[in-house]
Amino acid sequence: MMSIWKPSVTVAAIIEDAGKFLLVEEETSDGLRFNQPAGHLDEGETPVHGAIREALEETAHHFQPQGFLGLYMSRYISARTHDVVTYLRIAFYGKSLGADLTRALDTGIVRAVWLTPEEIQALAPRHRSPLVWQCIEDYLNGRRAPLEQVFAHESIVGKPLN
Repeated sequence: MMSIWKPSVTVAAIIEDAGKFLLVEEETSDGLRFNQPAGHLDEGETPVHGAIREALEETAHHFQPQGFLGLYMSRYISARTHDVVTYLRIAFYGKSLGADLTRALDTGIVRAVWLTPEEIQALAPRHRSPLVWQCIEDYLNGRRAPLEQVFAHESIVGKPLN
């Protein structure tokens, strides 16, 4: 039987305010790492809704996507398990509409923190993946596309297929 290769699909929120970006410090199998609010796309949600959900769960910030940053791929090899995983990241940029200070952060998230690009770059050895800086760099270089570039058919969130 032939196996089918499937990358892990993730969504990410690039949130900037006054020259600082909202990142999370999280526990991983490789120790504490920094990442954008990001995570796996759940069944039944659009990529935009996934990014909104992940930002809220990981930072307690209400994320308002303003556009599509890009589609990114990277391969990750765990230092602990030596497993190889390929990630396909769908990244959106936008702004925070404020934080719900009563909301608990997702399990494994140590803190949400606002950092300058220079601070983020200095933390490169502790980035969850090379995509953390690539997304910041692309945003700083003016990469922008409208949200309409990412289409989700109504069958994703609509009636069950049968």
